[in-house]
Amino acid sequence: MDIRINRPPLTLGTVAVLVVASTAVVLTGSVAASAASVTFTPVADTYVQSDTAATNYGTSTQVVVDNSPVRRSFLRFSVSGVSGTVTGAKLRLRTISGNSGSDAGGTFRRMSNTTWSETGTTWNNQPTIDGATLGTIGAVGGNTWYEVDVTAAVTGNGTYSFGATSASGDGAYYDTRESGADAPQLVVTTGTTTPPSGDPVFVGAGDIADSGSGDSATATLLDNIPGTVFTTGDNVYDSGTASQFSSYYEPTWGRHKSRTRPSPGNHDYNTSGATGYYNYFGTSAGPSGRGYYSFDLGNWHVVSLNSNISMSAGSTQEQWLRADLAASSKPCTIAYWHHPLFTSSSNHAPSTSTRPLYQALYDYNADVVVWGHNHVYERFAPMNPSGGADASRGMRSFVAGMGGAGHYGFGTIQPNSEARNSSAWGLLKFTLHSNSYDWQFVPVAGQTYTDSGTGTCH
Repeated sequence: MDIRINRPPLTLGTVAVLVVASTAVVLTGSVAASAASVTFTPVADTYVQSDTAATNYGTSTQVVVDNSPVRRSFLRFSVSGVSGTVTGAKLRLRTISGNSGSDAGGTFRRMSNTTWSETGTTWNNQPTIDGATLGTIGAVGGNTWYEVDVTAAVTGNGTYSFGATSASGDGAYYDTRESGADAPQLVVTTGTTTPPSGDPVFVGAGDIADSGSGDSATATLLDNIPGTVFTTGDNVYDSGTASQFSSYYEPTWGRHKSRTRPSPGNHDYNTSGATGYYNYFGTSAGPSGRGYYSFDLGNWHVVSLNSNISMSAGSTQEQWLRADLAASSKPCTIAYWHHPLFTSSSNHAPSTSTRPLYQALYDYNADVVVWGHNHVYERFAPMNPSGGADASRGMRSFVAGMGGAGHYGFGTIQPNSEARNSSAWGLLKFTLHSNSYDWQFVPVAGQTYTDSGTGTCH
């Protein structure tokens, strides 16, 4: 990729349960890095407690790390069916919904003992937590996923045990395999480098992570769709803090961070200067504090813009956009940002301040524009900057705000609105051909709404 900065879980049993098998393609220069991930749940998990030394907690729906009383947790996974070199492994745990939080989520180590008994382990006969430290979870809240990088311990197929302790007297409580859908996970990733094939895929949505189920469901869709991921802002709720990116975005869409090209939303800017957003995404978000940049995908020029700063005609961003478009040699152009110029949602009115950006794109014969902000899906016919139908030069536009946050509704349907949905989370997927494109709304599991079609470049 050439980036131009300046211009339903399965039933738990006695064996590891395969939750997700996925592939992803990350564009890197002239090759594509193909990765496959497999997710396992524990074959055993329990904890022990110092003041109840003879008690076994193997059937409990929680494991605990604490220092008053001392409580230690143990998890064991059976990894099988993994081929290729392991390039990453993450231990994921979800804090229980009734826990008020803790200042320390625990320190995790690999254990050499992989035969301890889930239903027989007590404080008196507990296995030794004897391996090197793999990672530490900091402060935690309730009902939230947290991750530890355990790549150093997981080398391939086999049995792996992990032990967790804490020096804090404020205990952290996690769901166990007995809890069902919120059971711990071990996500094992393998990767190889192969030549790219096929036309580029560009897929994403906006209005994403808020600790609910929607963002987890759309992230699962991404697990099985290769290509470059875009976001149309409001990446995390409610205030775009570093903690919210860590707690909400990272455990879901965060596993696709390396192939994501984001744009910021107003909720990202609820933290002054959107520092949580810029620090989390780094150079993938363009120069810090600016938030607009461009890159090429195949025969397409792609522009990510920032609708939270000045967009007026003659502004720094608008002038940059015109210069960037003038310098592009690609025959097709797609742009995306947060606030929509056209929308039928009853929650947020059209953002007319974005019109100069749309005008510049129109002047340079761009083809597609994608927005977020309203938590719906809507597709408009090709239009000019005034909103008039324009089949010859107009740009087709989409509102793609169905990434996971709570749904909005529709009000007065605006002219040239051709497709709408306000009940399904999902992704907007583009396949970018040499002089045309396909679009498809991909709904999450359990939803049936779809929308698809094809357009040609100007």
